[in-house]
Amino acid sequence: MRIVVIGATGNVGTSTVQALSATPQVTSIVGVARRRPEWTADKVEWAEADVAKSDLVPILRGADAVVHLAWLFQPTHDPTVTWRANVQGSARVLRATAEAEVPALVYSSSVGAYSPGPKDRAVDESWPTHGWPSAAYGREKAYVERLLDAFEAEHPACRVVRLRPGFIFKRESSVEQRRLFAGPLVPGRLARPDLIPFVPDLPGLRFQALHSADAGEAFRLAVLRDVRGAFNLAADPVVDADVLADLLGARKVRLPLRAVRTALAAAWALRLVPASPQLLDMALRIPVMDTGRARSELGWTPVHTSRDALAEFLEGLRGGTGMDTPPLSPGTGGPMRSHEVRTGVGGRP
Repeated sequence: MRIVVIGATGNVGTSTVQALSATPQVTSIVGVARRRPEWTADKVEWAEADVAKSDLVPILRGADAVVHLAWLFQPTHDPTVTWRANVQGSARVLRATAEAEVPALVYSSSVGAYSPGPKDRAVDESWPTHGWPSAAYGREKAYVERLLDAFEAEHPACRVVRLRPGFIFKRESSVEQRRLFAGPLVPGRLARPDLIPFVPDLPGLRFQALHSADAGEAFRLAVLRDVRGAFNLAADPVVDADVLADLLGARKVRLPLRAVRTALAAAWALRLVPASPQLLDMALRIPVMDTGRARSELGWTPVHTSRDALAEFLEGLRGGTGMDTPPLSPGTGGPMRSHEVRTGVGGRP
């Protein structure tokens, strides 16, 4: 099998490539990225391409499956940039998949595609996917779900799988995620338990997470197995203030949501943090997902708990761990994180 992985150098991309490279049925992997990495894996050849503007058809032609993972989280201050890459870029991937006559497409959707939902019970894949409209991430994930609806109707011969994971972590993703969501002013060493006295206990602070290696395994299974449709991905336990407090050796402190959101909005407006207040709004409203279909039909069982994934992330944050790919490299932010500051926190990508 020849598999094309678009967005192969990021958090999930590297784990997916590693999972596929260890699979005997997979004979070759084309890793597609905007910038060629130093890191590689068995059976991988690299292709430099930008989903927003490159001709993707020659890269996809002859593939047995396309795994589409490419996604821009930043700049939150310029959502036209993320729309062009994420929505228009995904539309270009779908058109190229059809033109190249690839028989299978596996797309990385997200829990962020879901409409607001309950925190006290789990919803299955039939829950509406209209996103949270004020957050660019939720809007874009929801819009691509509609693109996939149309694609499936127009190209029924192509097997389409949508994986909807919770928050994905691994040790090597820590520097990238700190850069994307916390910004250059937050020291990684702050993640030490003895330096975090309390965890904010906010209404709606209840989310799901999984390890990147388990996400990569789910994408591998989606490539190999004759399945279609959407699959929720998450590990136990559901993460709340109690889990975070135990993980960090801190105490819970109930804080008013309005005050926390106001502080975040001010910090975002002043370019002190890249994560927008709308992302917080979305995170506090996304539902808890039922992962039964992934376990029964995809045959997926996470090896790591959500607590394991978060613990690894915190270890990586303290140690400045990464990988030798442009998204994950500790050097991407520049000396003393100068590039992060120079491009504007949450500004130009």
